[in-house]
Amino acid sequence: MELEVRHLRALCAIADTGSLHKAARRLGVSQPSLTTQLRRIENALGGELFTRGRTGCHPTPLGRTVLGRARPLVDGMTALVAETRAAAARAEGPALRVGSTASRALAGWLRRLRQGLPGSDIALRVDVSATALLRATAAGRLDLAFVHEVEGCPLRVPDGLRGRVLVEREPQFVSMARDHPAAVREVVDLADLAHDRWTVDPAVDGEWDGLRRVLTAAGLDPPVLHADYHTAASLIALGEAVAPCQPTSGPREDMAIRPLRGDPLAVRLFLFAAPGVPLDRPYAELAAAYREAALRAAPYRSWLRAGGTAGPCMMAV
Repeated sequence: MELEVRHLRALCAIADTGSLHKAARRLGVSQPSLTTQLRRIENALGGELFTRGRTGCHPTPLGRTVLGRARPLVDGMTALVAETRAAAARAEGPALRVGSTASRALAGWLRRLRQGLPGSDIALRVDVSATALLRATAAGRLDLAFVHEVEGCPLRVPDGLRGRVLVEREPQFVSMARDHPAAVREVVDLADLAHDRWTVDPAVDGEWDGLRRVLTAAGLDPPVLHADYHTAASLIALGEAVAPCQPTSGPREDMAIRPLRGDPLAVRLFLFAAPGVPLDRPYAELAAAYREAALRAAPYRSWLRAGGTAGPCMMAV
């Protein structure tokens, strides 16, 4: 077996995420496929590259040696592809490449950008991983990255990116089945959810760590289901679990969204730009789009008008 760049990229993804599951999500392959690929790479090199345990995947001494040689090759190939694509895009006309974690403000932001940049081709990449988006921006594959940082789990921002805080502290609400006993309350205590299962997406940077910290502080140790967004929505609607959610989340007939008392869960929202990419205009358009999304969401609108403070773009609600 001859090693290719895709094999080196897989090794770097495993090391960066510390998990075969998260690395597979990042690479867009199944976990069994990645596990088989890793086993073949290790067989070709003649030694174990990662130890696998309950705490995740960690490079062995041999793995660290291989990664030390692999990373410059992967970074160089990534830069080559990014520069080639950027040159091709410039030849075809103006383009703006936008990356974002999921947000209700995204559609309004893109609409505003298109109106402000008539004739421009705006490309969009949505990813659950803020880290992946920031790295893509640093590598020249994206121009802008709208990302969130879970409180207590700081992001590692690559050198060279310029960023501004959009929302200093966005509270995370909780979503539950419409007939959940706590749904009759305007504000929910964590104690009201003491007997519920929680669901989180482990591929979202910091989400499980942040939730675990808050639940532990409240003296709770509930069962946790790891699921992607669509699976989680089904579990919640059927009363099988509850989950943290963005306060801008839209209404659904089969779900209730409520603030948590004391706002124990929160994220910070950022907009980052690649070197040489203007930031002021996209930031202003994003702030306006976020404010619109916040005011459309009745629970968030009520929270803000009751004295909640999210950030600069939410002043004078």
